[in-house]
Amino acid sequence: MIIIRMTGGLGNQMFQYALYLKLRAMGKEVKMDDFTEYEGREARPLSLWAFGIEYDRASREELCRMTDGFLDPVSRIRRKLFGRKSLEYMEKDCNFDPEILNRDPAYLTGYFQSEKYFADIEEEVRQAFRFSERIWEGIPSQLLERIRSYEQQIKTTMAVSVHIRRGDYLQNEEAYGGICTERYYKTAIEYVKKRQQDASFFVFTNDPDYAGEWILKNFGQEKERFVLIEGTQEENGYLDLYLMSLCRHHILANSSFSWWGAYLNPSREKMVIVPHKWFGNQECRDIYMENMIRIAKEQS
Repeated sequence: MIIIRMTGGLGNQMFQYALYLKLRAMGKEVKMDDFTEYEGREARPLSLWAFGIEYDRASREELCRMTDGFLDPVSRIRRKLFGRKSLEYMEKDCNFDPEILNRDPAYLTGYFQSEKYFADIEEEVRQAFRFSERIWEGIPSQLLERIRSYEQQIKTTMAVSVHIRRGDYLQNEEAYGGICTERYYKTAIEYVKKRQQDASFFVFTNDPDYAGEWILKNFGQEKERFVLIEGTQEENGYLDLYLMSLCRHHILANSSFSWWGAYLNPSREKMVIVPHKWFGNQECRDIYMENMIRIAKEQS
């Protein structure tokens, strides 16, 4: 048996589920641990339900058999004394780790942020990540009206998604700082404008006050080309992902969320613009897909 530990927000959960699909396609018994990271009050929302996804869940007994995390100190010592090893395996870094596909039995921890894990089952992954009609249930009427308006605007224009991620990224400068700078976004937008003169830019962000000021500061004379997406929160962030996926082209943050927003757009003609680095403290080669347009460091 293989258990994959779920962690992080929706974009991360999607990478972990894509690995789940790949391992099952290889004929392995796979379950998800959606308990360990998501039991506390501060936990981020589990959001795969937005695609109508169901998966096999690991029980507490199975987690105890495969990890040390649920054992009391005496049981951990006893396990070591009798030579029983923990089956936990953590991905080595942010790049494709082929060992992930070979471990069995295993308790896998990581983000698995590379198409290389599931490129050969691309169609199955795309089918899995089709939005369910359930995403429209329980939405306040005012927000629903706003989302439908954005949807109509995106479908009737040369829409380009722009993802500006702030919030938690501001607390970890070592990993995220100095990558998606104002200069990066300006360079990316100018790149698109030269190739799509009628482009409209739909800005997705977890800091709308900052993004609104940024639009006025840098593009005030053509602000009518920009639409700031507002009204959503993390608990219904799948609505942002849905709208992103409808756009023709994409300007990404160094974020798994906008990575998937671009991936779910099936067009072979799309432009997907990305920063020169993904993390400041690691070299993440394998998160980049073929035909992504990387903005060079000196340009950003």
